Amino acid sequence: MPIGEEKNGTCDRSIYVNNPHLESMKEDILYHFNLGTSTHDLPAMFGDVKFVCVGGSPWRMKSFTEYIAKELGLSEPNADYPNICAGTDRYAMYKVGPVLFVSHGMGIPSIAIMLHELIKLLYHARCTDVTVVRIGTSGGIGLKPGTVVVTKQSVDSVFQPRFEQIILGKLVVRSTELDGELAEELLQCGKDLAEFETVIGNTMCTLDFYEGQARLDGAFCSYSEEDKQNYLAEAYAAGVRNIEMESSVFAAMCKLSNLRALLDRLKGDQLTSSHDVLNNYQQRPQVLVGHYIKKKLNASKKN
Repeated sequence: MPIGEEKNGTCDRSIYVNNPHLESMKEDILYHFNLGTSTHDLPAMFGDVKFVCVGGSPWRMKSFTEYIAKELGLSEPNADYPNICAGTDRYAMYKVGPVLFVSHGMGIPSIAIMLHELIKLLYHARCTDVTVVRIGTSGGIGLKPGTVVVTKQSVDSVFQPRFEQIILGKLVVRSTELDGELAEELLQCGKDLAEFETVIGNTMCTLDFYEGQARLDGAFCSYSEEDKQNYLAEAYAAGVRNIEMESSVFAAMCKLSNLRALLDRLKGDQLTSSHDVLNNYQQRPQVLVGHYIKKKLNASKKN
């Protein structure tokens, strides 16, 4: 069924996979999660999932799990949240109620592998109406440190909203637009909290941390400070407000699989801020997303 097609008068929000080979497979092994369709009851384990929060660091996902458990009133004294992917060292996964947390490492290749298996997991678990939010830190452009950026769309290094991938020797280009309604909802949550600045903007996705992000402190650098500032000014004029290394494939894959998706990124001078200031900054996206999840779950209980 095409993404979002009307069925019996309602919009189908099931997870969509476009791979006819899956149906003929006796078993689907989600190798990097150490899970599988014949070894685990995926619908029983994950069928109630409505929110998925992903981020680069396993430690950050564990911390976010504990925070959300408290926010939703599901935490217990001395509660431990086991890593569901404990049999592998590639990713970490935790679950509290209808919220799933998964780490994805650093860069497009690492998050792409995770997303393939996450999308299949949600599909096999027969999940519906799932919202995926990626949280983390990023470099900002034209914003004060500590600002939370809610991504409107991911753009590449020449400011185009696209994700390019070579498949069987051919260039495949996919859209990187994110859920605009979801972005506005998170922006409103930021206004409700009134604890820190929250803005909507484009996020530029690069292939590396140093030259791709116009840094001057890598092992190699062939441009001047003036070149850097001119490029960042062009980026700002194109609506870019922060820079990171995973947003393009995240947006493209979630769009293909019928998942509501959003990036919620913290802007800050992460390499020079003190530990206490950095820790406070890192908690801001968690507070915002936690408020959003709690608000949505409370609304669903009333309906």
